[in-house]
Amino acid sequence: MSVTIESYRDQHFAGVDALWREVFPDDPPWNRAQVAIPAKLAVQPELFLLAMDGERVIATVMGGYDGHRGWVYALAVKPEHRNQGIATRLIVALEARLRELGCDKLNLQVRADNHQVLSLYRRLGYTVEDRISLGKRLAAPRPM
Repeated sequence: MSVTIESYRDQHFAGVDALWREVFPDDPPWNRAQVAIPAKLAVQPELFLLAMDGERVIATVMGGYDGHRGWVYALAVKPEHRNQGIATRLIVALEARLRELGCDKLNLQVRADNHQVLSLYRRLGYTVEDRISLGKRLAAPRPM
């Protein structure tokens, strides 16, 4: 297997959609590929990275930067490709792109019961911060 890290392109949509449906089966409609990808492509598309095995999408990560803080979203790795360093490669590549934009602090959210990904982020130097995450939907979910 020869894994490459590259930016998202339109021909990757079906592969990303399939991956996210497999890895995030319980995600709400606004996190589905047909909603999230066009939104990401409208803002900092260079921060949407894929790990590819030939022509197959095997992992994704999206980032964002508002000039003050960076964020990590949608880190997903196909189950059969986990524990091979692919997630680490994606995060390192995203961190480099964010650093180039002037980002010096990166945040992310992880579901509390996702212990496997928590251990990955801790190995990469991320720490749990004493914060409470709040959220508010500003619009009704878009129809699928």
